Order: sequence, then structure tokens, then C-alpha cells
Amino acid sequence: MTTNLIAQPNVAAFFDKDSNTFSYVVKDPASSSCAIVDSVLDFDYASGGTSTTSADEIIAYVTDHKLKVEWLIETHVHADHLSAAPYIQKKVGGKIGIGSHITTVQETFGTIFNEGADFLHDGSQFDHLFTDGEQFMIGDMACTAMHTPGHTPACFTHVLGDAVFVGDTLFMPDAGSARADFPGGDAGTLFDSVQKILALPDDYRIFMCHDYCPNGRELEYQTTVKQQREENIHVKKDISKAAFIELREKRDATLAMPRLILPSLQINMRAGHMPAPEDNGMSYLKVPLNAFK
Repeated sequence: MTTNLIAQPNVAAFFDKDSNTFSYVVKDPASSSCAIVDSVLDFDYASGGTSTTSADEIIAYVTDHKLKVEWLIETHVHADHLSAAPYIQKKVGGKIGIGSHITTVQETFGTIFNEGADFLHDGSQFDHLFTDGEQFMIGDMACTAMHTPGHTPACFTHVLGDAVFVGDTLFMPDAGSARADFPGGDAGTLFDSVQKILALPDDYRIFMCHDYCPNGRELEYQTTVKQQREENIHVKKDISKAAFIELREKRDATLAMPRLILPSLQINMRAGHMPAPEDNGMSYLKVPLNAFK
């Protein structure tokens, strides 16, 4: 199956070395409209300081190329970096969107962080909640939102023309798939979600959210559906669901928590906004002891 009649957007990648995260500017080939996917706010955990170096690179690119930002897409509530979506929105506009199952994530982690009644669990911190199979546009380019849970309940894959943004659901073929041991994650559900992605046309381009350069290879961020189907070390060659679950759960049992999981979850479930300032004008993050041990 080919993509002859499918828009092929221009995709510009931006890499944050500290969190091994790729962010993207995805431009409709027929107009100046674009989306920004999975932006990063720089954060120094030791000092509690934030900065906008990574986000400013994206803003400069958008400004220099005279692009119109229509969407600021979050593929899921990231556990390894803070979102810069509100900051970018103030500079260049766009609607902040995430999957509708953000409400499940907010319920789970709102409880873990004991957020209280002021923290709403309805996704209203975001401008738009995507539903499974929803069709939307970036300029003249047709796009589809696909619910692909398993890593988290709210993970979505966004198919923007022939460009597929999978968040953490898949990595490069030599790195496999996402972990499924966070609260609300499930290896069997992840397997089903991967099959939805692998059912897309062979030559659709898949873009990574992270790459950890296994075996010392060079950094990579783009593959294809066909390459994933044939070469991914976790899901190639028609691996059974039971075998995948066994592999994934065994692997997850060896993994440490991401370094920035505690600040990331608290901020990203708020659409990148900081917790409300306390009576001294400062915002604070919580460390729930032994919640993730």
C-alpha cells in the first residue's frame, strides 16, 4: 500500500539531550499551518529551576519559517520531561491537545499526589481532548488521532498525513517497545495498541519520542511501519500476545523509575502548567514517599 494520495508533511525534529526526547514541528505541505508535537521545558531537578532553551529553538524555527501553529499535541502525559506547551502557546498560539483518557491519568495521579478538590479530573486544563478515531486538520492536511494505550491509559498515536507520532508506544526497531508498568499501564493492552500502528500502510513514516542509542549506534528518530513490523525486537515475526506480555513484564521488572517522573507527572497532567502558587507566591512540587518504589 502506498501514500500517493496522502499528504507528506515536512517534519523538523528537535532533540533534548537531557531527557532524550524528540519534539517535532509538522508542517502541512500545502500551507503554512503546522503542529508542534511533544515539546520540552528544560528543568534542573537539583535547583528546581526551569528554562526555555529547547522551546525557544522551536519558536525560532516557527517564526523564521513564518508558520501558523494550529496544534500543540501531547502524545501522552510524559514521565521523563516537562511540557513546554503553555509557554509556546503564549508565544505563537495553537490549541493544546491530548487524548480524552487524560481524565483517567488525572484521577490516578491526582490521588497519588493528594492534589485535593481544586485539581480537576476532567481534562479542562487542555484546550482539546482527542477521541479515538477523531479526524482533524492541520491546514489542508487530514489527520487522525488513534487511542494506543498500554504505556499509559491516555497514550494516543497521531497520524498526520503519512507521518505517525507514536509517543512512547514504540521505539526504534532495535529498542523495541515502551514499558507498561506505570500505574494504569498494561502489557497486553500495549500489544493490542502496537498492532493498530503496524496495520497502517507500510511506507508511513514513524517518528520516535525517544532514542537511547542501544549498542552505541548513532541517534535515530525515524523509521517506517514496514521496518517496525519486520525488525522490531519486541513485536516482529508475529510474536504472540502471551509471549509479548511475558517479555515486556520481565523487562519492566528490571527498569528504574525515570529521573524526572515526579515533577513531570505533576506538571504534565496540568497541560504543562505549574501547580498554583502558595501564599508566598511560589509553586511547589510534591515527593510522595514510597509511591513508586
